[in-house]
Amino acid sequence: MTLVKFNSDKRNNALLPGFNDVFESVFNDTFFSDRLVTRVPAVNISESADNYHIELAAPGLKKQDFKLNMDRNVLTISVERAHENTSGDRKFSKREYSYSSFVRSFTLPEQADHERITAAYEDGVLKIDVAKKEEAKSVSRQIEIK
Repeated sequence: MTLVKFNSDKRNNALLPGFNDVFESVFNDTFFSDRLVTRVPAVNISESADNYHIELAAPGLKKQDFKLNMDRNVLTISVERAHENTSGDRKFSKREYSYSSFVRSFTLPEQADHERITAAYEDGVLKIDVAKKEEAKSVSRQIEIK
């Protein structure tokens, strides 16, 4: 005995049986779906007592590829990279890991000190530290109980 999966909703809503299947197979193909996904690196944002931390995952790049700009309260990270065809006799059937260009912008809080921003790129992660202004740092003290 053979079990056949049957989706009644799909067949009842279609004008012609199999009509929707054709479009689903075309648009679910990796050739089209890969181009619909935006290729922007993931970011982690955290905060410590003295700094705000931004970590951007961008493997395969060099530190020279990055440009960091500060305009008013907005920190912009951009990458513009030309593709190099160094694969002389190789023909790719699929090539996925390639960031040609992207831009990420972050609005910094008022407590951020725009003059004290440091950045380092190591192991495929761009790490940016934004210092907090002195008045924004959390002050902790022991409170005496009477």
